Amino acid sequence: MTAVADLELPAFDYSDPELTGEPWHEAVRAARERGWLARAEPIGFFVLEREAAAFFLRTPKATFPGTTILELQGVTDGPLWERLKGNLLDLDGEDHRRLRKLVQPAFTPPAADRHRPAMRRHLARLFEPIAGGEPFEATAALTKPYPALMIAELMGAPPEDAARLGVWANLIQGQFDPIKIANEREALERAAAEFVEYTRALIAARHGDPGDDLISVLIAAEEEGDKLSEEEVVHLTSSILVGGVDTTQAQLAHALILFARHPEQWALLAERPELAPQAVEELLRYEPITPITARITREEIEYDGVAFPEGTLLFAAAVAANRDPAAYERPEEFDITADRGRTKPLTFGAGPHFCLGANLARAELQEALAFLAPRMPGLALDADPVYDTPLGIYAVEELRLSFEPR
Repeated sequence: MTAVADLELPAFDYSDPELTGEPWHEAVRAARERGWLARAEPIGFFVLEREAAAFFLRTPKATFPGTTILELQGVTDGPLWERLKGNLLDLDGEDHRRLRKLVQPAFTPPAADRHRPAMRRHLARLFEPIAGGEPFEATAALTKPYPALMIAELMGAPPEDAARLGVWANLIQGQFDPIKIANEREALERAAAEFVEYTRALIAARHGDPGDDLISVLIAAEEEGDKLSEEEVVHLTSSILVGGVDTTQAQLAHALILFARHPEQWALLAERPELAPQAVEELLRYEPITPITARITREEIEYDGVAFPEGTLLFAAAVAANRDPAAYERPEEFDITADRGRTKPLTFGAGPHFCLGANLARAELQEALAFLAPRMPGLALDADPVYDTPLGIYAVEELRLSFEPR
C-alpha cells in the first residue's frame, strides 16, 4: 500500500484563471490520461476516473468539507460560515436523512412534472422580447431569469423577487470558489446576510398566510412538533432557493453554447423535440456545471492500492469522470442520439448527498430545450462566451447569441 503523498502525480493549478472553456478540458484530459489521480495544487488531489470518483462520493468514510474549505481560506465566522454550518451539504448521518426526507417529496419526478406548465409559461414570456432574432445577451434575457422564476414559484416567493434571488444565488455560491473568497469576500458575506434576512421575512409571511408552496410545507412540519426547528426551516429554505437557481441557469447557458457549436444537433432537436430528455442527459455528461465536488476523509481510506490518510482533501472530478473512456464509448463526442447505456453522469453527485433538485433541474432543462429548438433555428454564437471559473458552479457570465427568426 502506497501513501498518496508519496506518489509521483501530475499536477495543475486549478485556480489558474486561464483554465476555462476548452483549455480547462484540455488540462483535465491530459491529467486523466496519465492516471486516475492528480494533485490539486496546493491543497488536495483530483480523482479523475468515473469508478473512483463515484466511490469517494458514496463512501461514508468521507464527507463534504464545506466548513473546512472556508477555514483554509481564513473564514471561521460571519454570514458565510453561519449559512454553511446549517446547510444540507454540511450535515451527515441522521440529521441529514431527517431533513432530506422532509423535503424529498417536493422533488420527486411526479412533483417536478407538475411544474412543467409553469415552465412553459415562463419560457414563452421570456422568449417574446427576443423572438425577432436580433443578437441578444442570453444570460440576462433567458438563462438567469428562467430558473429564478421557477424556484420563486416553487418556494412561494413573489415573482417580482426572482431577479434578486438570482443575484444572491450567484454571489453566495462563490463560497465554494477560493478565488472569489479571496477577492470578493465582503460582497459574498453581504449577500449571505441579506439573503438570510429575506428568507426569515418570507417564512414569517407564510406563517400568517400559508399557501401551496414548499415553505408552507416546511412550516407545517415545524409546527407538528420536533420535526423541524425554526432555524432548520431557515437553512432548508435558504439552501433550496440558492441551489435551485444558479445550477440550472449555468447548465442551460452551456447547453446553448454546445448547440451553437453543434448546429446539426440543434436542427435534429428542433425536428424531434421528444429527444429533449436524452439531450439533457448528454449535456449533463459532456459539460457538468459542477466540475469538481469536494470530499474530506474522516478516517484512512484505501483504494486501488493507495492509502488516503484522515483529513485528505479530494476532488471528485465529474469533468473527467463524465468523459472517462472506460465508462463511455466516444466520450469526447457530444451526441444527443448516442446510447450511453446505464452509466449515469456524476454531475449531480452520488451517494447520500446526490443533488436534491436533480429531477426539477432535468425537467426545467428538458422544457427549455424542447421549447427553444423549434423557435431558434440557425442558433449561433454572436461573440465568444465569457466564462466564470470552473470552481464551485461553472457559470457563463456573458453569452451573445443570434438565430434566424421564422
